[in-house]
Amino acid sequence: MCFGQRESFPVMFVSLPGSSVWVCVQLNGVWMQIENVTIPSIGEQIVYLIFFHLSFIMFVWSYWKTIFSQPDNPSKEFRLPKADKERYEKEERPESQQEILWRAATSLPMYTRTGAGAIRYCDRCQVIKPDRCHHCSACDMCVLKMDHHCPWVNNCVGFSNYKFFILFLAYSLVYCLFIAATVLQYFIKFWTLCRRKSAENCPKNELPDTHAKFHVLFLFFVAAMFCISILSLFSYHLWLVGKNRSTIEAFRAPVFRAGSDKNGFSLGFRKNIAQVFGDQKKYWLLPVFTSQGDGLTFPTLLVPADVEQQATVTLQPEANKSAAEVPVSPVSPVSESHNHLLSNDLHANNIGEHQANNTHKPAESETITISIESES
Repeated sequence: MCFGQRESFPVMFVSLPGSSVWVCVQLNGVWMQIENVTIPSIGEQIVYLIFFHLSFIMFVWSYWKTIFSQPDNPSKEFRLPKADKERYEKEERPESQQEILWRAATSLPMYTRTGAGAIRYCDRCQVIKPDRCHHCSACDMCVLKMDHHCPWVNNCVGFSNYKFFILFLAYSLVYCLFIAATVLQYFIKFWTLCRRKSAENCPKNELPDTHAKFHVLFLFFVAAMFCISILSLFSYHLWLVGKNRSTIEAFRAPVFRAGSDKNGFSLGFRKNIAQVFGDQKKYWLLPVFTSQGDGLTFPTLLVPADVEQQATVTLQPEANKSAAEVPVSPVSPVSESHNHLLSNDLHANNIGEHQANNTHKPAESETITISIESES
């Protein structure tokens, strides 16, 4: 949850007693069914109790993991050095500020930019935003792979707890479905039969007309209402997982070097699932962290930067032999599977300049040879 926020205390004060009362009513409904011998088979009663408590435990486990998982923030590598930070704050022109950010971002693995092609920088947190990172105004922090801020858990759903949030929706849906399914038959019996108070018109083998029907009515409608709302939300997030998108990216496509692309981080259905749930399928249904990556860098199929980097290394010595004598400082990659876009832009500009020089030099040599031949 967003620690340090005063809004968390009233939410916890209201949500915990409210959810406890709701759970107690549901438990009373299950025990009421058993005590009134509405489930005649003992084996069926045992199966109901085991499935009920198992789904309830997994529901609560994933719910609390979603609440108390601290959102991950950008690491210190994405913060401006002290000197650059002071110069950035003193600069008034946006062009000069962007030059400072571009120099600072040359050693960072980033694929996305702003809509205008600038570096994504958070003035509030004073950090360069990694890919898929956004600032949450409710938590007042930049959250890695932020999906949305959920008021029901008073926390940001992002890289650190997105799997827990999906499991929370799944187990809450199973929990509500089980409650609604087990209560449905008694709801129908109470409200379609025995409506008349006279005992002679009511079959003796049906349920008696007691106050229990109000508990069954409340239990069924609450479970059905939550089931419908959770089903729509759960289906939407499963679709997002299959596309490897966040809620923010679904509404606003990320901007890459070649432009915006809503499928920029999609690696295929299976790999997209593994990005959230991990490689080991035995942990998929458990609310333990198994997501791939570090939240700072994400693989993408849009940027094949290896060929461009190799081309710049081979073209520069051919364009100017004296450039080979100048030592080039190697750039240490942050991740083996990610290549840098910003340095590629600089190399691309150098390639254009060298190619332009190469096109002019042969022209001069041709004019010299022609003039000599004419004189001879």
